[in-house]
Amino acid sequence: MAERKRKALPIAAIIATIPLMIESVGVYIFGIGLSVYFSFTNTRVFPSYKFTGFGQYARLWTADIWWTAFKNIWVFGFLSIAANLIFGFLLAVFMDQRIKQEDLLRTIFLYPFAMSLIVTGLVWQWVLDPNYGLDATVHGWGWTSFHFSPLVDARTAIYGLVVAGVWQGAGVTMAILLAGLRGVDAEIWKAARVDGIPMWRTYLFIALPMMRGAVATAVVLQCINVLRVYDLIIAMTGAGPGNATMMPAVYVLQMLTDRQNVAQGMAAATMMLLPVLLTIIGVGVYRLFAGRKAVTA
Repeated sequence: MAERKRKALPIAAIIATIPLMIESVGVYIFGIGLSVYFSFTNTRVFPSYKFTGFGQYARLWTADIWWTAFKNIWVFGFLSIAANLIFGFLLAVFMDQRIKQEDLLRTIFLYPFAMSLIVTGLVWQWVLDPNYGLDATVHGWGWTSFHFSPLVDARTAIYGLVVAGVWQGAGVTMAILLAGLRGVDAEIWKAARVDGIPMWRTYLFIALPMMRGAVATAVVLQCINVLRVYDLIIAMTGAGPGNATMMPAVYVLQMLTDRQNVAQGMAAATMMLLPVLLTIIGVGVYRLFAGRKAVTA
């Protein structure tokens, strides 16, 4: 068997990517490293490069407001990701029925994702306002016992944010999962129909496990949206009532701007970065061992 010819290195492509590589190293990696270092200093407004240990982290984890933000991000993240996946999958199944005006409906469902989170937050703040929004409209129809204004109550405000987050993110989840559904082999659908398997079972127990890549992509995208949720909070609640909807991203920005405590803000930002790094390392280790296992098998 003739030896395969070695492919020539794409020199032009490598040269073209050098500026992007320099920017990635110089801006992102260096910037992240400097931010982490500042979390070990007493930097207030102007940089201080004197290493002071873990004092900022000790103050961070003893602050009640940070604990509130830490708990809220888990509640908001779990509920919004779960709801986005469920509603996104149901919409994808609906769109997979080859309905008429599919392109129009796909555009309508994707439109909220294209909107600014500030605009989304302001719209939903008005919708959930008891004096002007949904409550007032339903009361005007004569149903005075109806009440749905979660943003005015500290115990339910987080759920109002989840509603807005699902409205904004379900459409793009639908698009990703619909692409996964369209990638399932047509023979599988035919075999399921021949075997008399109900359609809902085919979607749930046959098609869905075959869409692991699409589901993983949707989950990663939603996790990113949860971590960087800031605009939505500021537009809808301003982290209130009180600090009931405080999130880590809002805490970081408040430390950097209002309280002028850069070191504390960088400590909080580093704690937000830590789960991302652990996930990347975990995925890398998993792929490494999976690759070795495949080679030895």
